[in-house]
Amino acid sequence: MFTFGGLASGLDTNTIIQQLISIERLPIHKLEAQKATEQSRLDLIGTLSGLVKSLQTNAAALSSSESFLSYTASVSHEGIANVSTTGEAQSGSHTLTVEQLAQADRWSFNGVTDPSVNLASADGESVSFSVNGTSYNVPVTAAGSSLYDISAAINMAAGDDVTSSVVNAGTQSSPDWQLVLASDETGTDFAVSGLSSSIAGLTLDGTPGGPNHVVQASNAIVVLDGITIERATNDFDDVLEGVSIDLLSADPTQEVTIQVGADSEAITQKIQDLVDSYNDVVGFINEQNTYTEEGGAGGDLFGDNLLSQVKRSIDSALFDVDIATVQADTEGYSTLGLIGIDRENDGTLSVDSDKLSAKLSGNLEAIVDLFADLDGFDNAGAAENTPGYYTDTGTVDSGLASSLDRAIDAMFGVLDNVGGSTINGIFDSRKDSINARIERFNDRIEDRETYIIQYESRLIRRFTALEELMSGLNSQGAALQNALSGLN
Repeated sequence: MFTFGGLASGLDTNTIIQQLISIERLPIHKLEAQKATEQSRLDLIGTLSGLVKSLQTNAAALSSSESFLSYTASVSHEGIANVSTTGEAQSGSHTLTVEQLAQADRWSFNGVTDPSVNLASADGESVSFSVNGTSYNVPVTAAGSSLYDISAAINMAAGDDVTSSVVNAGTQSSPDWQLVLASDETGTDFAVSGLSSSIAGLTLDGTPGGPNHVVQASNAIVVLDGITIERATNDFDDVLEGVSIDLLSADPTQEVTIQVGADSEAITQKIQDLVDSYNDVVGFINEQNTYTEEGGAGGDLFGDNLLSQVKRSIDSALFDVDIATVQADTEGYSTLGLIGIDRENDGTLSVDSDKLSAKLSGNLEAIVDLFADLDGFDNAGAAENTPGYYTDTGTVDSGLASSLDRAIDAMFGVLDNVGGSTINGIFDSRKDSINARIERFNDRIEDRETYIIQYESRLIRRFTALEELMSGLNSQGAALQNALSGLN
């Protein structure tokens, strides 16, 4: 369809139509602005969700004694053993003497001057041995029996148990190339036995402890706290709970003292991480709920009920301590404030490092009990996705960090059988409602766009008809004028 563009009427009909369309499009601009606000709210909820999840991660790190506690270990003499710890360690002192290191079995064949010369006199000659209950017979061909060929064949056949290599044990001018065979594992259980060669040019004395037995397999032997302990490797990670001992050298005359103690710096850092992530959540909520006459609302979530629900849930977990527990506390470990974690006027938390350090040194177990669930979580078998699933019915002492971890978990979960229906956690519920509004805005915008297309089509038809009518009237006027002029 086309218009005459005001040729007959003198009107700029195209501009008039576009201006009328612009007026009809004003409601769409308003709807798009409202949609953008809802999208901004959705994005901000995503930001808050991430902050709350980060808070949950730091709460989980304090929710059990194993994850809460960090230990450090030191040795009285360097070079004998390295010691590391986990949260399952116990403070204490231990003595260690390294009698013998674990070693891998190692053999060397008699040397040759040229490692590239074929050593077999006929096909089918072989090297045989046994390791860890598995017997190997590695054949070679006469045309492929250099030291390099034999080494490669052994590695191909028995590479899971041994490693073969070619080594020059002599000098550059007087080489002595030897085929070396070593077990991949330390300890006597992985010794190479029955080593023999039927290859004409590859010989050895296969007697255990003989001249070709370079290193005899041995187990590591230590005396720990007066008890002799033997292992196939130099890693003793199963003799002291939460303590790993990595042997470096043997010295039967040197007794080493291992001192294990709580790592106060690591524990303090975990508590600080929890406080920082809590402050990130509270700071975000405060920013959104700020209002000034000049700037208006601080954010698009101003006054949103989600903010108050999140704040109420995390504060309830951290600060709603059973009054009986507080009354029974004679040392000052039953609340965050008593151990040096104070709430500021803006709702954020601050850590009095000196006070917290003193509390950690005074009664570490009491601080662990404040944060971690020492007696275990018991929801009495409540089904998953029901309100009772997140409730500890066993005891009131569940640990603040543990309670916070579960409280946040409930914010993102799905609850069944709540008043006979299923409801989402507060975050998913809020996102669902905003997405539903955005969808309604999309539908209204689409409907309005359809209306505008139809409206524009009607305007074009009407103005086209107007131009056609004006053109006809102009033609009739011109003819009448000509007729009158003829009469004159």
